[in-house]
Amino acid sequence: MIENQSGTRQRRRSRTEADRLASEYEASGLTREEFCQQKDVALKTLARYVTRYRKQKFGGNGPQQWVEAKLVGENGCGAELAVLLSAGRRIEVKPGFDADTLRLLVASLERM
Repeated sequence: MIENQSGTRQRRRSRTEADRLASEYEASGLTREEFCQQKDVALKTLARYVTRYRKQKFGGNGPQQWVEAKLVGENGCGAELAVLLSAGRRIEVKPGFDADTLRLLVASLERM
């Protein structure tokens, strides 16, 4: 353990432990916040572990995977779009959804 600037003690993890945590997070289906609370890991620390793990495992920026996209329904105003992600997550875009907000959402997802 080492002491940080705020006087709290932090635990140093080996590369193997860090990779195991990253792998567990990827398989968990939890948000980063939920996973970090359960495992007592700082968000920034988990982000660093996951980034390194993905580069090791997949090279570059991580796996490129297709996701299922469906037109959910169509009414006079246009169609709704639902993108189904892993672990039961979904993103729904309804008619009138702000295009700038969608661009921000996609950019944020690409950085993950």
